[in-house]
Amino acid sequence: MTRNLCFVLGDQLTRDLSSLQRLIPERDVVLMVEVGDETTYVRHHPQKIAFILSAMRHFAEDLRERGITVDYVKLDDEDNTHSFSGELARAVKRHDPERILVTEPGEWRVWQMMGDWETDLDLPVDILDDDRFYCSRDRFAELVEDRKTGRMEYFYREMRRETGLLMEDGEPAGGAWNFDKENRKSLPKGFAPPHRMRFRPDEITQEMLELVAARFDNHFGDLEGFGWAVTRDEALRALRHFIKECLPSFGDYQDAMKTGEDFLLHGLISPYLNAGLLTASEVCDKAAAAWKDGDAPLNAVEGFVRQILGWREYVRGIYWTEMPEYVEGNYLNAKRDLPAMYWGAETDMRCMAECIGTTQRHAYAHHIQRLMVTGNFALLAGVAPKQIEQWYLEVYADAYEWVELPNVHGMVMHADGGRLGSKPYAASGAYINRMSDYCANCSYDLKQKTGKEACPFNYLYWNFLIENEGKLGNNQRMGLIYGNLRRKSEEEKAEITRSARAFLDGGSWD
Repeated sequence: MTRNLCFVLGDQLTRDLSSLQRLIPERDVVLMVEVGDETTYVRHHPQKIAFILSAMRHFAEDLRERGITVDYVKLDDEDNTHSFSGELARAVKRHDPERILVTEPGEWRVWQMMGDWETDLDLPVDILDDDRFYCSRDRFAELVEDRKTGRMEYFYREMRRETGLLMEDGEPAGGAWNFDKENRKSLPKGFAPPHRMRFRPDEITQEMLELVAARFDNHFGDLEGFGWAVTRDEALRALRHFIKECLPSFGDYQDAMKTGEDFLLHGLISPYLNAGLLTASEVCDKAAAAWKDGDAPLNAVEGFVRQILGWREYVRGIYWTEMPEYVEGNYLNAKRDLPAMYWGAETDMRCMAECIGTTQRHAYAHHIQRLMVTGNFALLAGVAPKQIEQWYLEVYADAYEWVELPNVHGMVMHADGGRLGSKPYAASGAYINRMSDYCANCSYDLKQKTGKEACPFNYLYWNFLIENEGKLGNNQRMGLIYGNLRRKSEEEKAEITRSARAFLDGGSWD
């Protein structure tokens, strides 16, 4: 009889996972399963599916090499029930365990499944805390009670104090909590980003690529060019490469975008963090060490650490605090369907084509491409939150609902009415022009504000402000913007509205 059956999910590929720490190899069994439900509950990018399944198979081999018995169910197993609950029930019959061990999941829907397992299986199910995060769910709840989660900045400062990261004698290193103002530079002319480390698929990964190509050929995204790390060792190599080659300049240019440059100086480690091949603490510690050793400036390291210790931890806390009601919010009453260009249809908007093309090629786009181009357009166009949220969940290799939903629902779409961010991240074409070279050869004219030849972001921006003045007009952080809008004549506003409707609804430009 097996004493413990330890169920490890596909985003829990961490050697010291809380459930694995309870394991006694001589008598216990690890269960890992590839199930159809998890590949198709949304139509995931093929590279995302291949990455997760290959990483799972490599992790199972790693566990076996450490003397652990692994019961692994493959996607094409003819007896596969293709659900977590179904495969767990089959494994219980095979192994007759005394109890189930599992680490808490990242997504609400899986948490709900787990709540039924003890009754359905007539076995104790120990759901253990996921201690790979700095801030546990219970700790975040305490901070909510202490009113320290109203804004990410307050939460981030608390995390800095609790962890000691980038702190000196109880004060923030460099005398400031963040250096965001130093991290908004556009790329200088002639800038050549470093060559980025990518990984050649081994035999296991190649097998997964062939399986995914055969089973998911109707999903959006390319498999060609797959180069993600799929093992712990590869992920560590990718992290070392980023810290040495990219981190020193990351801070200055983290918001920049450039035609034909899909990666620039960004970490490219979020898929590994969110699947468990890397942990938040080791990533932040290595970045902080680079600053202490004089290998990277403080503004770069702080900006990078803030994305993990600040935003990543904060959105997880928001997710588990606000679900399940959170997903239903639609503060701005946005209802428009997601445009076909998000699925690869041709568009004359060069910025959108560039960012969606990057997404299609790599299941990746960096945070400004997501927030200020594809996200900004969805916000200004009034796309229904659930549609754009599903798109982000489908197309990115690092997307799991706990991290995707608050970022898109709250930060991108302001659908939560300001719980996550105090104002919408709305911008006209001027911002994109300042931070990229996308506008240089675009079919649309950035200088024109309305009309058929104008950059759509220009009139969509002002139309968004007009349509939502009732809800946003008194927002203190938008006072200057609305002051500018109110100085426009009624004729100017009418032309803005006509241009927006003609573009979005296919109406006449006459």
